[in-house]
Amino acid sequence: MSRFQTLQPSTLSRDAFVKAFADIYEHSPWVAEKAYDLGADASIDEIETLHQRMSDILLSADHASQLALINAHPDLAGKAAVQGQLTEASTNEQAGAGIHQCTAEEFQRFTELNDAYKAKFKFPFIMAVKGSNRHQILAAFETRIHNSQDIEFKCALAEINKIALFRLLTL
Repeated sequence: MSRFQTLQPSTLSRDAFVKAFADIYEHSPWVAEKAYDLGADASIDEIETLHQRMSDILLSADHASQLALINAHPDLAGKAAVQGQLTEASTNEQAGAGIHQCTAEEFQRFTELNDAYKAKFKFPFIMAVKGSNRHQILAAFETRIHNSQDIEFKCALAEINKIALFRLLTL
């Protein structure tokens, strides 16, 4: 089990906890709020324990809340990224995958895939990009666009939980 390096969640007030973990799930502080409300005991000082709690909250949420959280995520290599409008975490994640180094043709392909994916599924393509490069991301995009709505919705939630773990590990 890994402990947080920069804070001890069990010692935080509700407001401080929510502030510290509000964007672990992109623009969705309700996950942090519910995680705190389940009890701020010493077990949440372990990254994996807090991650499991937060993952369970997302997976047990109603469909509308899950969809809203999915839709809170930016397009990969989308307009928000190009215009510098991403959260700090999203900016770092996309930069770490080399998305900022895309050629004009690769940006065009990302735009085409983002548009086609959103037209089909009605939500953005979600992928935990840490450890991947832009070529692997494009390949995943091109594979996953052929999935069914149900499979892709579940995949998006799983990827969001991976992103959350990566973000927790930085604290």
